[in-house]
Amino acid sequence: MSAKIDDVINNSNEIVTITKRLKELIEDEEQTALGIAFGRIYNAFHYQTRRVLKRDATEEEFKEFVEILSKRADKIKSALQKHINEKI
Repeated sequence: MSAKIDDVINNSNEIVTITKRLKELIEDEEQTALGIAFGRIYNAFHYQTRRVLKRDATEEEFKEFVEILSKRADKIKSALQKHINEKI
C-alpha cells in the first residue's frame, strides 16, 4: 500500500489534470482531486486483496488500510494542492 500511496503522491499532477479539465462539472476541485486519489488507493487495496488473497479483505485488514491511509492523507492532500495552485 505504501508504494501505491507514493505513486499517487508522485503522480498527483495526473489527478489534478482531470479535475482542471472537468472544473465546469465539479464544485470543489480540491475535494474532487482528493476523492480521486483516495479512490485510486482504495482500488489498489481492494484488487490486490482479491488477487493475492483470493478473497475480500477482512474488517481488520480494512481498518489497517484506513489507518495507513489516514497517516498519509496530509501528504497526499499537500501534493494535490501543489498542482491545483499551478496554472495549466
